[in-house]
Amino acid sequence: MSQPDSTAADCASCCGPSRRGVLRGVAAAGVAGAAGVALAACSSGGGKPAASGPTDIGPTSGVPVGGGTIYKDDKIVVTQPTAGQFKAFSAVCTHAGCLVDAVKDGTIQCPCHGSQFKISDGAVAQGPAASPLPARTVTVQNGKLVVTV
Repeated sequence: MSQPDSTAADCASCCGPSRRGVLRGVAAAGVAGAAGVALAACSSGGGKPAASGPTDIGPTSGVPVGGGTIYKDDKIVVTQPTAGQFKAFSAVCTHAGCLVDAVKDGTIQCPCHGSQFKISDGAVAQGPAASPLPARTVTVQNGKLVVTV
């Protein structure tokens, strides 16, 4: 079972190198091969891949009504917009691939560039993200949340 994470991640650890840093590194290297390596490192996302298949992520009591909980290890965020209605989404921001770090004021929030997503459907509430968070299937089994990617 994954442990929820409610601490803010620093952008360098969630996003990897900045675009400016990658471009500077590529320019300094001056070789086309280095560009491929740098870009592959930037797009890898790092860490454990998102959960696949049914995953028991925790008790329903761990998700507040009108809010949500981020399960960092599984890269999943589960919200409860109204009592007994659970929604699950990828916790990877659709803008730059950072992990979201907070659920407050009816939105799921990304620390890297300020994108916010609605807890009810994952839609963009504030950019720069242009796409919603991908929805995941969540069911309740014996008081536990089971998410399928």
